[in-house]
Amino acid sequence: MKIVVLDGYTENPGDISWAPLEALGEVTVYDRTAYEESPLIAERIGDAEIVVMNKTPISKETIDKCPNLKAIAVLATGYNVVDCEYAKSKNIPVMNVPVYGTDNVSQFAVGLLLEACSHIGHHNDSVHAGEWASNPDWCYWHYPMIEVSGKTAGIIGLGRIGQNTAKILNAMNVKVLAYDSFQSDAGRAVAEYVELDELLAKCDFIFLHCPLFPSTEGIINKDNIAKMKDGVVIVNNSRGPLVVEQDLYDALESGKVAAAALDVVSTEPIKADNILLKAKNCIITPHISWATKDARERIMNMTAENIKSVIDGAPINVVNK
Repeated sequence: MKIVVLDGYTENPGDISWAPLEALGEVTVYDRTAYEESPLIAERIGDAEIVVMNKTPISKETIDKCPNLKAIAVLATGYNVVDCEYAKSKNIPVMNVPVYGTDNVSQFAVGLLLEACSHIGHHNDSVHAGEWASNPDWCYWHYPMIEVSGKTAGIIGLGRIGQNTAKILNAMNVKVLAYDSFQSDAGRAVAEYVELDELLAKCDFIFLHCPLFPSTEGIINKDNIAKMKDGVVIVNNSRGPLVVEQDLYDALESGKVAAAALDVVSTEPIKADNILLKAKNCIITPHISWATKDARERIMNMTAENIKSVIDGAPINVVNK
């Protein structure tokens, strides 16, 4: 079994092992291939039967150039860069890793909130730059800080990650409201379900934990921002296109939104002209909510299980059935 990994560096920059995949066949690993359509993609897949990728696109054209291809294994939960329908028409299962980093993503989401409210990184930098040592007062702060306890948070998308974030917020004495098309008893145990407009109107903090669907794309837009409380804090470590970035920029500049804390943007890697790079009170991190070593080892092991299931003739975690 020939296995080709097209963009392995993000999953494994050298601190974990490819051994779980190597136990299943002949493995070729490329650190990076392409994040846009390129002839190099099909060239590198060659006559391999399994292609493993994260963000390298697998298009109809690539599939047609790789007649030996039997399965596509995604080193992530999201699979929008794969032409799943065409792969299905060729009886090629596309498999993802559906659950591997719930705790990590929730931890990071709350960390983004706390950073937006307390500006810890900024003040650490200022101390190391010498400002405290030369300050006439025994303490100082550059931004108003926000107390989290006693506030209300709204979570748009109360799946596994949203529920886990809600549990953490509950422990911090934060009331949690949630909007989700699919309600559950597990969700009701940690949050109160409300309609979207009520959530927007009542919440001091808004978290995005929903998938990117046509119904959620651009859900943070000027009209919905206008329904929010003045001084709201928005946290997004789900998908960048959930936010209309120009509208968020305008709201940050006006002060309607006090702060935004983002681990994702509309185009990744971020473009140098992304308007949010110029916005006031906007924290941006490089899509790393998922990236602890523990989580990446789980991705590796679960991807190996996905590939083994193909070899065994009963693919699992197939997203294009």
